[in-house]
Amino acid sequence: MTDKKFRVERDSMGELSVPIDALYGAQTQRAIDNFPISHIPMPRAFIRALALVKSCCAKANHSLGLLDEQIGAAIQQAAEAIANGTHDEQFPVDVFQTGSGTSSNMNINEVIASLASEQLGKPVHPNDHVNMSQSSNDVIPTVIHVSACLEIEETLLPALGHLTDILEQRSKELQDTAKTGRTHLMDAMPVTLGQELATWASQIKQGMYRIQASLTRMRALPQGGTAVGTGVNAHEEFGKLVANALKARTGFAFTTMENVFVGLASQDTAVEMSGQLKALAVSLMKISNDLRWMNSGPLAGLAEIALPALQPGSSIMPGKVNPVIPEAVAMVCAQVIGNDTTITVAGQSGNFQLNVMLPVIAHNLLQSIELLSNASRQLSDKAIAGFTVNEDNIQQALDKNPILVTALNRVIGYEKGADIAKKAYQQKRPILEVALEDTDLDEKTLRELLDPGKLTRGGID
Repeated sequence: MTDKKFRVERDSMGELSVPIDALYGAQTQRAIDNFPISHIPMPRAFIRALALVKSCCAKANHSLGLLDEQIGAAIQQAAEAIANGTHDEQFPVDVFQTGSGTSSNMNINEVIASLASEQLGKPVHPNDHVNMSQSSNDVIPTVIHVSACLEIEETLLPALGHLTDILEQRSKELQDTAKTGRTHLMDAMPVTLGQELATWASQIKQGMYRIQASLTRMRALPQGGTAVGTGVNAHEEFGKLVANALKARTGFAFTTMENVFVGLASQDTAVEMSGQLKALAVSLMKISNDLRWMNSGPLAGLAEIALPALQPGSSIMPGKVNPVIPEAVAMVCAQVIGNDTTITVAGQSGNFQLNVMLPVIAHNLLQSIELLSNASRQLSDKAIAGFTVNEDNIQQALDKNPILVTALNRVIGYEKGADIAKKAYQQKRPILEVALEDTDLDEKTLRELLDPGKLTRGGID
């Protein structure tokens, strides 16, 4: 260290050297020194929401007559700049830090105080002014809720809406394309490709409904509870004013929790939302794996569809092309399911009046939202929107499918149908040919009964 690169800062524990160009102070530097663990800083979405909360807290304190107008305005201006991403490099504190997130809270308090002090030409204190009426114990849980709400509303739900639109569009295009259905990965009665895609669209819509239902609880904030939920050092109207200010600032209907103790002592709502994200991941995993199976081949697999060729698939096998987008999405789903396990364990870690795994909950929840948002758009635009249908392969498999004999059950009975299916399997012949030989039904009647298109609609007029 040289004096030219560092300055001396002081906090309640004494003096500490801080980089001369850093906007943060001693408490942030202590966190940097104490937690060189993952080198993963808190997510950008978290810092944005933290800055918005600080801005709204300053606005509430000023409206209550607790904060000088000039200082309040300077804090809001600095916080808004941070929310807009101007000073992202000033937030290096590791995700794996103190469980309350105090290090991140003090990080932003110090940066805002530094910016506001520079603007006003007089000291603005990180605790007395920026953190007025607040505790890390209510700020960080509030920020978890605000950041998740903003990311879900602004990024995830639009991405899922786009995916649904693409699925429904392709479903209409392929509503009359009959193919062999499969249960247990074995040939079953026919369905249409349109029915398959409509099913996927319905899964995604249900995922959206679940997430939207959980958002009603996510919008309730514990701000105003301060240290343990009693609201010590905060005006009784403070939490409500902050929620109203956030509502006005973001356009989202934030409210104050009916019982703010719950928001400090537990992370039940974050656990709930993570569960909804996991359910969505399960749906996307199913869709991705179905696409991979349908694309398999092109000669020795099902080869029902051909996904867009995006990149060479092998470093040793020339000409090989792999289903890279569904594979990437499946990995995203695995990560989200793992994140949910971490959030579940972290959610259990509330002792008495405070949960002490808040930063890792924030990190995993926001990562899941981001991954699902981006993966959904890639799946929409680079896989589902552009796949082509191998109609010849689909028709050949359909013609040879002995399970079509199921449609004859009500005419010839189950046992006779089983005999015809076995014979068709053994001789590798279309079910129509065998049924013509082994039943009294004429070809016209059999073609009507075995019509795959008709069977996809239930088969009985």
